[in-house]
Amino acid sequence: MYDLRLSEEQIAIRDMVRDFVAQDVFPIATKPERLEPFDTPLAIDLVDAASELGLRTLALPEDAGGAGADTLTCCIVAEELAAGDVDVASVLARTAALGGVLFNQLMNDEQRGRFLPAFVEDSRYHLALADREAGMETALGVDYHRDTGNRVDVATTARRNDRGEWVVNGEKTRVANAPLAKLFAVLVATDAGNGILLVPADAPGLTVTEVPRDGGWYVGSCGDVSFKDCAVPADNMLGPEAADLLAGPGSDFGLPEAQAINLGVGRAAFEAAMEYAGVRVQGGRPIVEHQAIGAKLAEVLINLETARNAIWQAAWTVDNPGAEPTGNFPPLPRAKISQVVTAERIYRATKDSAECFGAMGVMRDMPLQKYIHVSRVFLHTGDGNADTKLRIAEAATGFSHP
Repeated sequence: MYDLRLSEEQIAIRDMVRDFVAQDVFPIATKPERLEPFDTPLAIDLVDAASELGLRTLALPEDAGGAGADTLTCCIVAEELAAGDVDVASVLARTAALGGVLFNQLMNDEQRGRFLPAFVEDSRYHLALADREAGMETALGVDYHRDTGNRVDVATTARRNDRGEWVVNGEKTRVANAPLAKLFAVLVATDAGNGILLVPADAPGLTVTEVPRDGGWYVGSCGDVSFKDCAVPADNMLGPEAADLLAGPGSDFGLPEAQAINLGVGRAAFEAAMEYAGVRVQGGRPIVEHQAIGAKLAEVLINLETARNAIWQAAWTVDNPGAEPTGNFPPLPRAKISQVVTAERIYRATKDSAECFGAMGVMRDMPLQKYIHVSRVFLHTGDGNADTKLRIAEAATGFSHP
């Protein structure tokens, strides 16, 4: 049964994270030097503090040192963190989501025995999925409904040497969490097809170059990763299902959590606008009592609630594979729908929130300008809204990838 009433445990986790954000994150995130969208360094101390709360290992089972959180719970945590600091939320959400899939589903017992203890014990042990390469954008265009538009060759190769090791050569671009990661899940091309190979950050031949924030078109931490004769044990290759699950053409991995981060940004903008509208007096009364402001705040709230519903439906679908929330339509790509809905509505929500401040909304020492900037980033992350809409069209017309 489709039911999104939060459990007592989910409410307790949400309230714990909300208190942490209010007491520790928000006071630092709203300092003027952290409101710059282009050159703001990652608040690594806050990332560490959140890790100590268990938010990095959130999706691991309790007997493995985690909280056993499902996708919906991870989305709730991501939203709360992002309402305080979007970069902290991004780093923690990506590690938690990838950790849950790797350790719970894709690693075998031997791999889990080698990597899990260090991941649990080291609060700075982050994970990164290295799947994108230069030129891998699909650019579906007018041929979106053809097989030729859905296949992308992987240039990063993994070949076996005479010792049986995998030797990796190639480059991955704009890898989230790369500067912090201690373990990479790398999409590689082998003689048998595409696969996901586990590559420790200290493997010889692996180099990470942090992507500067010039232009500011990412959140969290980001870097380019190169592999030059990078040898790793043969046992580091994941099972054949890993490549499709994490990096296939129709993969939804991490989408609900990413959109929950965007939702948190929109919520922060709304809360700032609400607070300002209650104290700013014009015409002898707070502007929240003016019809124009009241209507604008209502629009923001409607957009937030619509986005949250889409995200939670997508998360519920991930946690209940094969089930449709409504049963009224054929199976739909809920995660991709939530991506489009959230990206577009949160961008409108942040702009409307800023308009409640008048000219002050665009000032560099006000948080609203950063919220707008970040919401624009989410319009273009991943496959971007344009290609994602075409994927939704494929699903609606019954087209499936080979």
